[in-house]
Amino acid sequence: MRPFFFCETAVQSRSELTQERLREILHYDPDTGEFRWRQRLSYGVQVGDIAGSLAQTRCWCIQIDGCTYRAHQLAWLYMTGAWCRPTIDHRDRNPANNRWSNLRQATPSNNNANRGCHRNNTSGFKGVHLDRETGRWVARLRKDGRSHYLGRFPTPEAAHAAYVAAAKRMLGEFARVE
Repeated sequence: MRPFFFCETAVQSRSELTQERLREILHYDPDTGEFRWRQRLSYGVQVGDIAGSLAQTRCWCIQIDGCTYRAHQLAWLYMTGAWCRPTIDHRDRNPANNRWSNLRQATPSNNNANRGCHRNNTSGFKGVHLDRETGRWVARLRKDGRSHYLGRFPTPEAAHAAYVAAAKRMLGEFARVE
């Protein structure tokens, strides 16, 4: 199975990038999260230059042998020798911060738990919304694709307190409550 990266169809027949090949062409600094070129692979690249660029998704991407890889996936391969499955979570929620201490293996559910409030949130609290029919505040938590109803409360603060308690219990280190 190929790693999760953006590779054009015409290039997909190439063999999968290995830790050995990655270390041959790039140097990764786990303290800064930066990759620097060890080899000059194109005219626009000098040895020692920072590799890659920031994509529209605010994720750092690096092109190697015709394929574009996400830098956090390359950091995982560089440090462990294996592709991370199923995904990598950035502890500080900054997808451009690829310091080794900021990366951790996660499920998609864990990764979503580490998100902040949605832009359209009207209560100001993650996992809390107003039930317009009753005028009460509903707390709800999602985990592994399932929605967990936590109750109805008279104030958004009370609903948020229920959400915080459930998130810490059900999501552990991935719980992001603000």
